[in-house]
Amino acid sequence: MRVLVIGSGAREHALVWKLAQSSRVSRLYAAPGNPGMAAYAECVPYDGRGAGSSPPDYQHLADFAERAAIDLTVIGPEVPLVEGVVDVFQRRGLRTFGPNQAGAALEGSKAFAKELMTSAGIPTALHRTFTDYQEARSYLEQHGAPVVVKADGNAAGKGAIVALDIATAQDAVRQMMVEHTFGAAGDVVVIEDYLQGDEIGSTAICNGTDYLPLTLTQDHKRALDHDQGLNTGGMGVFTPLPFVSAEQERQIRERIISATLLALKARGIHFTGVLYSNIMLTERGPMVLEHNTRFGDPETQAFMLLLREDLLNVLDYAAGTKTVAGDLWYPGSAISLTLASGGYPGKYRSGIPITGIEEANRLEGVQVFHAGTAMQDGRLVTAGGRVLSVVARGATLQEAVAKAYEAAARISFEGMHYRRDIAHRGLSAKV
Repeated sequence: MRVLVIGSGAREHALVWKLAQSSRVSRLYAAPGNPGMAAYAECVPYDGRGAGSSPPDYQHLADFAERAAIDLTVIGPEVPLVEGVVDVFQRRGLRTFGPNQAGAALEGSKAFAKELMTSAGIPTALHRTFTDYQEARSYLEQHGAPVVVKADGNAAGKGAIVALDIATAQDAVRQMMVEHTFGAAGDVVVIEDYLQGDEIGSTAICNGTDYLPLTLTQDHKRALDHDQGLNTGGMGVFTPLPFVSAEQERQIRERIISATLLALKARGIHFTGVLYSNIMLTERGPMVLEHNTRFGDPETQAFMLLLREDLLNVLDYAAGTKTVAGDLWYPGSAISLTLASGGYPGKYRSGIPITGIEEANRLEGVQVFHAGTAMQDGRLVTAGGRVLSVVARGATLQEAVAKAYEAAARISFEGMHYRRDIAHRGLSAKV
């Protein structure tokens, strides 16, 4: 098979790396790819035309898929999915992995997702949706804090603000609806009750109401140790989760995954691809914070090292081909650690030389994936806030953590920083 992966981050690098190991894959392409992917796939120039343009135009990618006789296109980021890239490909008879635009609205519109969950009785925080700034302000004055203020549309993972006091909540609403910090994404705002507990991730490969659950994950969103600092796109993740009980996992599958797919079906939406849900384990049981309709990042990086099965067989599940047999996973645990630029998630410099990746990759059970890198005058340099994803697999969580940090110590670039406490919740769990 000829496979095309759309995207340029560590998530897509991990997918390409795993697909390259499949005996069923004859040729790999990445659009636009990154320097790390170039070792396994032919990187196809892609100027981003379509993503964020008005109207979106993905015909040129479909043209390439036809010319290169691509058998499967895997879409990594959320923006192309929300903008309907799958619909463009499907109209031309091209097979894709990912939901169509109607299904991707589950991630693309917080208001749609909340309304669907509420009407279907899926456990989630109480909420109100607003299109008028003054109405939102008045509601906050009556409701009080803490709350979570969310931009309805796609805001690159930064459109949810946890407001523990009323001043922060009012400021968040003003940023979104008046100052348009997140552009059109903040024209509609969802204000929901603040939930407390352990936040985890649930990932399932879906075909209609059938699904293949993957292991549960826990991401670390804050930039600094002990969950301090600003929110980021993800500073690290680990899987599986020793502190989640079998009963909690059953509730997640029945009350959240299955119920969401059934609710979509009731609206005439045949959902395929990934349902990745952020869930809070509360005293009242698991509750959905939000749904995503693509693989998580950095979750995917950890999945790919822990996955024993051919990734192509796993992706085939979304097309109704159930070729997965036996245990999906290697025994043990996997951890992904993000190496970030100095200043991230605020302002940071780019073009800084990177060293040590080859040395890190020589460690057993370790793989480094490129997130924000570029080649400049023949040297690998930084080109983003999250620069690299260092991933390790071990027989135990302790071993995986030790390997990841040993590998990170071999990598260097000016200003590099990373959290030192990834997987702390798992390491302290009483199993």
